[in-house]
Amino acid sequence: MRAMTDEASQPPMAWRYCGNQVKLWRGLAGVTREELAKEAKYEYESVKSMEQGRRRPSLQLLRAADELCGARGMLLAAQDYLKPERFQSYAQDFVASESEAIALHSYGALLIPGLLQTEEYARTLISNSCPPLDDETVAERVAGRMERREMLRRKPTVMFGFVIYEAALRALVGGTEAMKRQLYHLLEEGELRNVAIQVLPVGRKAYPGLIGSLVLLENAEHEQFAYVEGQETGVLYSDPAKVSALTQRHGMIRMQALGVEASARFIRKVAEEL
Repeated sequence: MRAMTDEASQPPMAWRYCGNQVKLWRGLAGVTREELAKEAKYEYESVKSMEQGRRRPSLQLLRAADELCGARGMLLAAQDYLKPERFQSYAQDFVASESEAIALHSYGALLIPGLLQTEEYARTLISNSCPPLDDETVAERVAGRMERREMLRRKPTVMFGFVIYEAALRALVGGTEAMKRQLYHLLEEGELRNVAIQVLPVGRKAYPGLIGSLVLLENAEHEQFAYVEGQETGVLYSDPAKVSALTQRHGMIRMQALGVEASARFIRKVAEEL
């Protein structure tokens, strides 16, 4: 089992290293932090946070420091190592396992599964994160989610089974028109021969489905994994007993869901009602 929370994790090593390099170059050049802050158009405390690696050193700061300290591009070169991570730290093991999967079965309780999201839907969710993310991080995370979608059409073919709780279909993420486009996108993806999409209506006594979302994975070595994600944490399970329990739970949810054809009709009906 692997689990990580952003709250407990340290700032990325690249932030700390690059921030320290700015501090060292500034010291060698005899440039004060106040002078660097003025040139970079930042508050003193913001520059201090970036130098200490508590905040990602920005391109704006690197340019100002490179110019003031005569670094001849050496500080600017750090920008390639400071790009935002495409995925939350706690989800990176899952994304790595997902990329190696030959079969994936997912249950989405409140949101459309990431592999089935339109760019519009994904961007709305990510850009409305709390606390807010900067534009560069939003762009990287949206790109990462869109890149993951390529799995649906990858060769050799990966088998996908998605069960989506009705509440996720009715949440107007991005507004009425955006959600309508998302629902029709589900219908299009459901036409793929390796993709099965089922709906779990709210009127059914599917109590295991109320606990939350989960994903089951199988790789080419036929190893089984299960992933469960919360607000600020994600856990990738490999323990057979835990994977078995979550597989049984998913099996019950799937049995209580509508069939594939009935689900397509349900999704179309929801879209037409918007």
